[in-house]
Amino acid sequence: MKLGARMMKTGLAVGIALYISNLFGFMSPLLAAIAVVFSIQPSIYRSYQSIIEQVQGNTIGALIAVVAVFTLGNDPFIVGFAIIIVIGLTTKLKMNENTIALAVVAVIALMDTTDQTFLYFAFSRFSSMMLGILAAFIVNLVFLPPRYETRLFKQIDLATTDILQWLRVTTRQLSDEPALKYEITRIQDNVRWIDHTYLLYSEERTYFKGSRFSKGRKLVLFRQLITTTKKSFDVLKAFYRLDSKIEQIPDEFQDAVVGELDKLVNAHEKLVLSLKGRIKKTHKQSLRKVEDPDIPLLVDRLMTVYETTNNPDKLVFLPLASQLMEYHYQLEKLKRLLNSYQTHQQDDYIKTTEK
Repeated sequence: MKLGARMMKTGLAVGIALYISNLFGFMSPLLAAIAVVFSIQPSIYRSYQSIIEQVQGNTIGALIAVVAVFTLGNDPFIVGFAIIIVIGLTTKLKMNENTIALAVVAVIALMDTTDQTFLYFAFSRFSSMMLGILAAFIVNLVFLPPRYETRLFKQIDLATTDILQWLRVTTRQLSDEPALKYEITRIQDNVRWIDHTYLLYSEERTYFKGSRFSKGRKLVLFRQLITTTKKSFDVLKAFYRLDSKIEQIPDEFQDAVVGELDKLVNAHEKLVLSLKGRIKKTHKQSLRKVEDPDIPLLVDRLMTVYETTNNPDKLVFLPLASQLMEYHYQLEKLKRLLNSYQTHQQDDYIKTTEK
């Protein structure tokens, strides 16, 4: 089992909340720990949003609980009625599920039966929950702050490497079908995580003008990297679906497909390596010409071959032609963006490790 940063921060924040609660004699340390669990967030920006919203939600729950106790009492059905009101109000205010759940916990905790003065009892429990929210925010802010830029590029790099390796194998009809089917499902899940990480990275705030410009360029570049990776994945899925029909293509044209796709894969790899700082800024012109793919010409040849044949299955290759053209277009767009980025951010390479 791999221990993630969020798991460690949750445990640390719970420990801190319990320790402070016991140190200062809070009546309900357990409530502070519960509030921590609902308050830990994956990013500093979301943690800042969360503390504001959860303070509001907790306050709404506490106020409704106090009003309900003083006007109607704390009968179990009254508690249920107060919970309905809190859920309806917080949902109307478009608060997230964790905030709503914490507000419900506040109602249940404050409307519990007690022999103490109710206001003192309610304030003590409310304070315990606020302590938990504050402990979660401080831990999220200070300890193990997430580095989503490095994490995002590492995920893109690994997914791209897997896809391009499978493209090389599949185009030569060497791939094992069950293994490829499993890998396509796994890569699809990885792509979803990439989108999630990109969202977290885009939410991170920068407070200096120069950093904002740099962050903006990286966001555009990462978005295009993800789009290009997805298009290469679409090409892989197209080859997987056509695996049993590839043999219908003339041998001469099959060799052309393999050759041109190899150039496309090499160009994609070269762009990713360039972003890592592993490619020379200047290289021989002749080498560049050899590596440049000519996908439009390949697609034209594919259309010509199947316009002159009466094979009823010839239309199944049109999606492949479309995917190849789109992949080539996105790759050219990535090349232009990368050149622009490296012009403005010289020697600012993206790392794949957090060291």
